[in-house]
Amino acid sequence: MLTHIQIRDFAIIDAVELELGRGLTVLTGETGAGKSILVDALLLAAGGRAGAEVVRHGTDRAEVSATFSIAGNNAAIEWLNEQAIEHEGECVLRRVVAADGRSRAYVNGQAMSVQSLRQLGETLVDVHGQMEYQSLMRRAPQRELLDRNGDHSPLVAAVAAQWQTLASLRAERDEAQATARDRTTRLEMLRFHLGELAGLDLKPGEIEELAIERTRLSQRGRLAEGARAIVQLLREAEDSSAEQTVSRALSIARTLADLDTQFAPMARLIDESLIALREGVESVERYESSLDADPGRQEWVEQRLAAAEGLARKHRVEPAGLITTREHLEAELSRLESLDASLEAIEAKLIEAEKTFRAACSKLSSARKSAAAELSDRVTALMQSLGMPGGKFQVSVSPLPADSAGQHGADDIEFLVSANPGQPPRALAKVASGGELSRISLAVQVAAAQTDTLPCLVFDEVDAGVGGGVAEIVGRQLRTLGSRTQVLCVTHLPQVASQAHAHVRVAKLTDGKTTRTSLHPLTDAERTEEIARMLGGVDITAQARAHAAEMLQAARAPEEKPKASRASRRSKG
Repeated sequence: MLTHIQIRDFAIIDAVELELGRGLTVLTGETGAGKSILVDALLLAAGGRAGAEVVRHGTDRAEVSATFSIAGNNAAIEWLNEQAIEHEGECVLRRVVAADGRSRAYVNGQAMSVQSLRQLGETLVDVHGQMEYQSLMRRAPQRELLDRNGDHSPLVAAVAAQWQTLASLRAERDEAQATARDRTTRLEMLRFHLGELAGLDLKPGEIEELAIERTRLSQRGRLAEGARAIVQLLREAEDSSAEQTVSRALSIARTLADLDTQFAPMARLIDESLIALREGVESVERYESSLDADPGRQEWVEQRLAAAEGLARKHRVEPAGLITTREHLEAELSRLESLDASLEAIEAKLIEAEKTFRAACSKLSSARKSAAAELSDRVTALMQSLGMPGGKFQVSVSPLPADSAGQHGADDIEFLVSANPGQPPRALAKVASGGELSRISLAVQVAAAQTDTLPCLVFDEVDAGVGGGVAEIVGRQLRTLGSRTQVLCVTHLPQVASQAHAHVRVAKLTDGKTTRTSLHPLTDAERTEEIARMLGGVDITAQARAHAAEMLQAARAPEEKPKASRASRRSKG
């Protein structure tokens, strides 16, 4: 339930806030006062589209905060828990739109993407607009309304999942069949390429090792010369080699250690350096000897690298990637050689998937037909009371051609209507009268809302095009709806306004320079005055006031009679 809304610098609203309660709350006011702007602001807070045009002229940003009580709203609570957002039974949606059109969204103070905000908003509020019938004339919204009304979400999800499985298998089969057509040629090519790669028989890391060896072999002369110089300096120098010098230093250090123990660790360090020096010299000598081990090695390395580079160019990979290429080609060869068995397996899976999909569609179709009958009866009954005696509403659920079934099932769903007795039902889209469309749309919306679990329903001038006794019936329907859930209704009809549990007047104020909108919850006396204004226009007469008071009393009478009856029974007892 929406408990509070605060709006700042949105359209022509500078700063307003409104506390809301249960039941039917109507918003009335002069044309252009901004009644629907309040609905637009609520839609923005719930994740609606935003643009720079919503920011009040001359201000930096627009801001809307909507507070909802979510006690008992399992869908909203589950969503918040999944997002790890603390709530304590309350949810605050906040939307900020900058003058450049960029917007930010928050849920209980936590930054949120607009898409996520919209998902949460769909569990909190549902808005029915004056032009709602435009979407109701399209097949997709008709199907969605029927499924939502029948609570078919699990069945719809099952059908969509089975369709996805079926579509994936069909794509897999088509790919396998396309591959099979070129199988022979491809097999020959694969075997030829694999023969070349097998002949080369590269080992992991071999290319890198060969590249290093090629560099070493190509610089053999320089490397040998350097190694010989190192050995001469460290061991073979005629005057004094490094090894001899360190050996003499070690001998002196050991002699001095006998005289002073402080020289003992120094002697150990010199000894260690002598050992390392000898090991280094021996390694260089072994390296020097290896350079002359195999004179033909350089040619072999060059030939092997050239062969690898040639195959790499053919397969458009780096030489080191030839091992992976060989693995991929071997896997493809294995698939092609077992393609017949794979196709048979896929076809078997397809048969089972189609059976499962058809079964899921059949279950959904049965549920849709049952829900269609119930919705048809409810809407037809409402049409009768909305000034369309003899009118009939029918939700047609017929099977689609076998090859047309898809993720939404196997049903062709269409809303049909007969506005007058004796006329056959026709597609809702072909009903010509705008007034009839408006009333039928209202009947559909009210009938659907009767099973809606959303705690806040908003009707934005859906009563346009009706009047007189029909308008009073519309008001009663909305009041009855408000007895079970929170209903906000923007209206210009006194018959509807008089049925409200709470009444808010929307006014446009101007000082000649700026214009702003104000919201004012009305007292009982102010309600009488406002409804009299709606009845009589600018000059409010005593007769209009009396009529307004009578309308308000008549709206409360059905609820007061049972109370009086209970009080009478208690006094007798």
